[in-house]
Amino acid sequence: MFYEKDEKGYADVLPGVKRKTLVHGTNTLFTEFRLKAGHELPMHSHPEEQTGYLVSGAIRLTIGNEVREVRPGDCWCVPGNVPHGAMVSEDSVAIEVFSPVRNDYLPK
Repeated sequence: MFYEKDEKGYADVLPGVKRKTLVHGTNTLFTEFRLKAGHELPMHSHPEEQTGYLVSGAIRLTIGNEVREVRPGDCWCVPGNVPHGAMVSEDSVAIEVFSPVRNDYLPK
């Protein structure tokens, strides 16, 4: 599967949070998040493991009981079923991989 950059197809997840699944395989799903400054991703959890990379911007990321200021080039890993959330400090772009595939993120 290939993906060519396209500005269409972003889904509004929450105010200030957009998501687009770029590619997926049998075991992994690759998603881009666009996050607007001043918005929050509330604490939540899901069974899938989630690894991420901040492309641009700044976020305050909470994973379990640990809180970090994340800047471009920083990475993280959220084990399945661990609560996590974020405050968006600056307009940001994050790339995240989920394993196993999140069926709710598959393109329709």
